[in-house]
Amino acid sequence: MCLIKQNIEQIRKLLPSDITLIAVSKTKPTDDIMQAYQVGHRIFGENKAQEMKVKQAILPKDIEWHFIGHLQDNKVKYIAEYVTMIHSVDSLKLLSSINKYAIKYSRTIDCLFEINISNEDSKFGLSEDEVEQILQSEEYKSLANIRICGVMGIGSITDDREQTRKEFKNLKNIFDNLKQQYFIDKDYFKEISMGMTGDWDIAVEEGATMVRIGSKIFGKRNVSKIIANVILDSI
Repeated sequence: MCLIKQNIEQIRKLLPSDITLIAVSKTKPTDDIMQAYQVGHRIFGENKAQEMKVKQAILPKDIEWHFIGHLQDNKVKYIAEYVTMIHSVDSLKLLSSINKYAIKYSRTIDCLFEINISNEDSKFGLSEDEVEQILQSEEYKSLANIRICGVMGIGSITDDREQTRKEFKNLKNIFDNLKQQYFIDKDYFKEISMGMTGDWDIAVEEGATMVRIGSKIFGKRNVSKIIANVILDSI
């Protein structure tokens, strides 16, 4: 517990107070999450819908769960009842599915458009043109139970910090363009989710409002440990 506490406190000292810290708890056991919870942290990020469902059922109900990984249409049902925000919307089809389940649970679900700022084929995400096509479509305009609150992006895996800065700067520009053209009067369109353990400082400098930090809080991932933990917790 002391190590996780120290890590969170260290990050909080460095992070501006107006930046939301999402503790990335994917593949981490519920014990680790509770250690962070016990020192006052309430916002956690997961990238697997079924893993999030198991953890949400066990852990305190005042936790804010952010879904940060690629989300398949048929997995929305596992998280729609309680998820705080979905960062990884990359298609109109997915938005429609989120809206369907939001209606089922009488909710409005906050979402971010995932933008492929690295232009890597292996990464999910939309181009700015594709986002605009969605926003201009009649189907999007009929979705009353989703709310687009901003954008998310993942930088290239690189040691070139200037390349990372360029990509984050591009995401901020896309956010500004979308805000001006489509959300100028929407106060809720305000989030830029970018930056992880290795590059969050650049992200903050380039306009991030949310950073997603995992290993700097919890240490390196232990996949076998979390699989065993989820199996035990779900029995």
